[in-house]
Amino acid sequence: MEHVSSTPVVGHLAAAPAWAMLAYLVSGVLFILALRGLSSPESSRAGNRFGMIGMLIAVITTIVTHSLANIAEIGIAIAIGGAIGYIVAQRIAMTAMPQLVAAFHSLVGLAAVLVGVAAYLNPEAFGILDTTGQIFKGSRIELGLGVAIGAITFSGSVIAFLKLNGNMSGAPILLPGRHILNLGVLAGILVLVAIFGRETPELFWAILILSFAIGFLLIIPIGGADMPVVVSMLNSYSGWAAAAMGFTLQNTAMIITGALVGSSGAILSYIMCKAMNRSFISVIAGGFGAEASAGPAAKTDRPWKRGSADDAAFILKNAEKVIIVPGYGMAVSQAQHTLREMGDVLKKEGVEVKYAIHPVAGRMPGHMNVLLAEANVPYDEVFELEDINSEFAQADVAFVIGANDVTNPAAQTDKSSPIYGMPVLEVWKAKTVLFVKRSMGGVGYAGVDNDVFYMDNTMMLLGDAKKMTDEIVKGLAH
Repeated sequence: MEHVSSTPVVGHLAAAPAWAMLAYLVSGVLFILALRGLSSPESSRAGNRFGMIGMLIAVITTIVTHSLANIAEIGIAIAIGGAIGYIVAQRIAMTAMPQLVAAFHSLVGLAAVLVGVAAYLNPEAFGILDTTGQIFKGSRIELGLGVAIGAITFSGSVIAFLKLNGNMSGAPILLPGRHILNLGVLAGILVLVAIFGRETPELFWAILILSFAIGFLLIIPIGGADMPVVVSMLNSYSGWAAAAMGFTLQNTAMIITGALVGSSGAILSYIMCKAMNRSFISVIAGGFGAEASAGPAAKTDRPWKRGSADDAAFILKNAEKVIIVPGYGMAVSQAQHTLREMGDVLKKEGVEVKYAIHPVAGRMPGHMNVLLAEANVPYDEVFELEDINSEFAQADVAFVIGANDVTNPAAQTDKSSPIYGMPVLEVWKAKTVLFVKRSMGGVGYAGVDNDVFYMDNTMMLLGDAKKMTDEIVKGLAH
């Protein structure tokens, strides 16, 4: 085969010693503990530590058990990557975390592609040649699936990053017959992988090119409202790409890690779809939120009540129970610290304060939880939708800051609405709704008006979320 080289590039693969298998098992257990820890803000720090230790064990074990061409180069690469990661972690704002996650997903996908290309061009170094000098049939399937999923993850994550970072419009780009096109390309990739597994090794490049293309096609039609599902979906894809490459490299740790990330990401995507009333199959097909993002324009010609920060401070100070509902508007204005300060002042006044989090509030799963944790909001005051929705009827005030679609009653009452069927926080049941919003002219990412704005028990607080909350805190001090 023309691609065979006698010079090992990555490392000769051989049966791992017993201690290495035990080390990989330990790292796998630590990864499971990491996922378990990340399921709650309170245990997330410990979860991160477990993941870091597990990855350190896996990397050291892999380096020690492989005959490497140049350990110095690998050490330099690890040092450079670690330095970049440290600098990014120090400088990145919590509001930019969604696009950072998308960028990381793209790197995982690209890594899988590069490993696959290296294995295809130099199969001898990867130990995947049979006695006839051909790549094992099973290895071809693994290579085909690995580079396909990796390429989809890379190109899809690049589009997600550009949309989240504002370099590209968050509006969906709707191609004619996009669902048929996407499903057709996906089916074509699977057929090519099957043929590649039996014969015609040149199809490798066709698989790679089509996979890069379908990644763009899947994400371009998706609007900003559905980015939380996109992020979790790409997270799942990156895991499966790593698992497929793990089989090619015969690396147990990669297989375990990839399977954990892939399966947990798929479960999270399903939960996100349920929270947004989306079809899981339509997520896979791409463009699932396009129609919702192109909803009707806002209706601002109805009567509504405008209040001031002093009005809000008076109402809050005289309340017995306040439920705060944060949204992406809070994240953009970075109002989480001021919001926590407001909550602390209210608690000193004897007011019961709770925070209600919708599963898809923000731009990624858990975005609001992360922001509140950054502001040191006590974990026992933060509740998910299903745990707190019944309490709005007993609340004196629902303080909505920067949320829109996740508080829209049209999801329950208007069958023609694009968000109909989506579980929402029932803020309108509180005695008073204080709604912080930049202006009455805008709507949420779903593009639909919110009837809560015009209800008799709603007072609109128009302006920047951080400035408005600052003024409310000053009013509470008087």
